[in-house]
Amino acid sequence: MVLLNITDVSESVSPVTLNDHWSRLARLILLASLAALGSVGNVFMISAVMIEDYLRKRGNTFIVNVALADLLVSGLVVPASAIVILAGLRDNLAVCRFQWFLATLCFLVTVLSLAAVATENYYRLCFSSGAYEKLTRGKITAILLVFWIVCACISGVQFVGDVSFDYCRRKYLGLIPYQATVSVVMVLVPVLVTLFSYIRAGYQIRRFKSRPSFKAPNTFTWDNMLMHSNVYSFVVFVIFWLPFGVVLAVGTKRKIPDSIFYNLAWLAISKSCVNSILYGISNQHFRGAYVNLFQYCCCKTTVTFSRRQRPEGVRPSGDVRVHIIPGYNMYCSPQRSRDNQNKRISSRTNGREVYEL
Repeated sequence: MVLLNITDVSESVSPVTLNDHWSRLARLILLASLAALGSVGNVFMISAVMIEDYLRKRGNTFIVNVALADLLVSGLVVPASAIVILAGLRDNLAVCRFQWFLATLCFLVTVLSLAAVATENYYRLCFSSGAYEKLTRGKITAILLVFWIVCACISGVQFVGDVSFDYCRRKYLGLIPYQATVSVVMVLVPVLVTLFSYIRAGYQIRRFKSRPSFKAPNTFTWDNMLMHSNVYSFVVFVIFWLPFGVVLAVGTKRKIPDSIFYNLAWLAISKSCVNSILYGISNQHFRGAYVNLFQYCCCKTTVTFSRRQRPEGVRPSGDVRVHIIPGYNMYCSPQRSRDNQNKRISSRTNGREVYEL
């Protein structure tokens, strides 16, 4: 086990276990809450795109990719720190490097995916259906694979040859030209593409609405609402990550205290735990899907295996009855509970063996 060497012990700030001035229980509760909230929220967000009729469009795969990157952070990066705290340790170099590798990977994937989301929204709203149809499932799959492979390589290179700054120990700044190149190509350019796409789409939509003969169909209105939610997600992403980005840039010229450096880093990482909530608040389709998923998870769901009595010599066959999400007709009511109870009583009186999971 390799422990970290904090440059300024008096600050008592760890890249893994946060500020030592906070109680151990408070840090554990904070990290566990972030991990639980973020993991459940991102799973709901991914599931919403899969089950909601309107959201089930190939272009929304890029939104799912953002949620997947956030899920890796909330499900792996944050719990890793909680485990270190439970073990009674202050720092662990291997855990810190794992967290920073995954956080950097997911950050870069999110930046590229947000640019892809903005471009897809622009084409969906402002171009003909024929132009949008050129974005096939095969192309989307190829784009996402390229995103993950390229970002994984860039994130992994920072641990080879000390080309990037030392996040865990802060002993060296790395190669400034390399970091500047990555920042421009992988961060600045996608951010500019995102801004251009949303500004251009907003301008075109305003022109469409200014025409007296224009009557927006429901799908156009819903697409416009989803684009607004995507804009809010992009703005929140910038708000959470921009302070840490400024600290990184300033840190190449002067020493930044660990308390500021690591606290802003964890502020940026915590963005992955709130993005799904933002979509639920700002978009009615995500909100409705969340409600249905919550009802499905909390209401009583039965999986019944019953054996029918057969005459001698005849091999019995089992009936499998599975209650899944039937579209969106999922409602928890006392009447349904009574009906299910009556069915179970009827099954027992007919001599069936009923097993409920």
